[in-house]
Amino acid sequence: MHIKVDEDLPTQATQRLRKEGYDASNVVEQQMGGWKDPQIWQAVQTHRQFLVTADKGFGDIRLYPPQTHGGVLLLRPDEDGIRPIIDLLDQVLAAYRMEMLVGSLTVATPRSIRIRRTH
Repeated sequence: MHIKVDEDLPTQATQRLRKEGYDASNVVEQQMGGWKDPQIWQAVQTHRQFLVTADKGFGDIRLYPPQTHGGVLLLRPDEDGIRPIIDLLDQVLAAYRMEMLVGSLTVATPRSIRIRRTH
């Protein structure tokens, strides 16, 4: 399982996933910075990767129905900054192994983690 971290997240998110033993990369490392969402999505799907992002557009199940992709983790903090993003990621990692989220749309907020497996 490979996890792709979107450019809207800090590099610390990729580092945190790697520290937990995941095979993770971010779009900037792979010269995909500045790509539009459809281009990112196509690249992620071509390689059947799991996407971690803060871009709420990827949370639209009409465009990205669960079970039709490698999985999406959408981090939705209440405030801006690196720390709120990493705190949400840590919350998800404490509750789930990323392999458990494959194929789903998972939305993490400071109040809850919601997992949608079918549309």
